[in-house]
Amino acid sequence: MNLRILLILGSLSAFGPMAIDFYLPSFPTLARVFATDVEHVQLSLASYFAGIAIGQLLYGPLADRFGRRRPLLVGLVLFTLASLACALAQGLEWLIAARFVQALGGCAGMVISRAVVRDLCDPLASAKIFSKLMLVMGVAPILAPLGGGLLLDLFGWSSIFHGLMLFSALCLGAVLLWLPETRSPELPAAPLSGALGRYRRLLGDRLLIGHGLTGGVAMAGMFAYISGSPYVFIELYGVPAEHYGWLFGANAAGFILTAQFNGWLLRYHGPDYWIRRTVWVYCVATLALLAVAMAKPAELWPLLIPLFISTASLSCVLPNATACAMAGQGAHAGSASALIGSLQFTVAAGASALVGALHDGSALPMALVIALCGLTTLTLGLLTARHARHMKLEL
Repeated sequence: MNLRILLILGSLSAFGPMAIDFYLPSFPTLARVFATDVEHVQLSLASYFAGIAIGQLLYGPLADRFGRRRPLLVGLVLFTLASLACALAQGLEWLIAARFVQALGGCAGMVISRAVVRDLCDPLASAKIFSKLMLVMGVAPILAPLGGGLLLDLFGWSSIFHGLMLFSALCLGAVLLWLPETRSPELPAAPLSGALGRYRRLLGDRLLIGHGLTGGVAMAGMFAYISGSPYVFIELYGVPAEHYGWLFGANAAGFILTAQFNGWLLRYHGPDYWIRRTVWVYCVATLALLAVAMAKPAELWPLLIPLFISTASLSCVLPNATACAMAGQGAHAGSASALIGSLQFTVAAGASALVGALHDGSALPMALVIALCGLTTLTLGLLTARHARHMKLEL
């Protein structure tokens, strides 16, 4: 896979973190502008998660029927227009609705990028490519809050969504110019009328669902952190909004470096081998975070250490779980990718909403939800790996 396609796929995969992280520093500002509180502003984040969960199920069958490019182009246009609608929002309800539509467009890139990797690579190579995509995706959490905080300070909250509109337009141009159709012409076009039947069969695939949920629940822990950290960092511990991105970016840097380390580890063992080990690291780090939060430290730094370790370990869990889930799904890679993504973001939306529902003015709700995700990830990862060994399908 050449560098140009890799960068395009990374950008498409980054639609999720870009559309989320870019506007995180604006939460307190949006609460003041719309005369509400941060907990209600978080509903715009939950609506984005819900849009991604629903939208991916639509793009999967479309990608298996019409190929990868055409559904992707439709999604990019929709995201661009919805970003403009967000920038023009006159109230919180408008913003929540526009964010939902924005997610329906943005999830196209997430579904298609996974399907393209599956089109071009075997499972081991897929895990290595997904690790490389983490490098591109990881830049978004570093730059997005920094850029969002800068735009917020200079031009106001609406400029953040104008920036997302520009990002989407650039991706649209890159896809038109340089991303070829990757679905094999030898594969029969899957009829849309059979979409529900395909999803029903995929739901019965224990390895697909097990690996998909292992990565999905781990990712839900990350989104619990994303949802809760603006309040914890800015409101609770007094970090200036324009500096929030530096703390967020430090965790993203750990995510990037560990992803590249995962690529090196894959030289020696397959992705399933490393899932069984890295889920332990993630779980222990999340439990350590919960213990620190329960102690209610007077300063922020004790929370930052387990947050860094848990976030960094995710970049070993996520690419390996995705590669294992997509293995053997060549004929229905679009639908498999959509189902994985939908399951993952459904869980993520629940985790994000739970952080808001448990809000008590401390860091404990965020830490508790992350720890629950850590324990669940460990359980799912080990059970799925045991089933894979029983089926003699270890990768």
